[in-house]
Amino acid sequence: MKKDCYVYPAIFTYEDDGISVEFPDLPGCLTCVDTTEEAIKMAKEALGLHLYGIEEENETLPVASNIRDLSLEKNQIPILIDIGF
Repeated sequence: MKKDCYVYPAIFTYEDDGISVEFPDLPGCLTCVDTTEEAIKMAKEALGLHLYGIEEENETLPVASNIRDLSLEKNQIPILIDIGF
């Protein structure tokens, strides 16, 4: 069933050369940028495109992990990203 809003946890990894964003529940849904603001914007875009692709293929969307259950390194932070359709 299609919903109006989806929320998935993203992991922001801070390195010397920028910020990479990955979604643990969505393999292949990634982006890399220079600032936190860009990371949030691009994470929303990447999430929207990824979920759209899954829905277009009539595949089942994965259940989002609980943000408290993520294993993180010291240079990583979890952020909930939401996207509306």
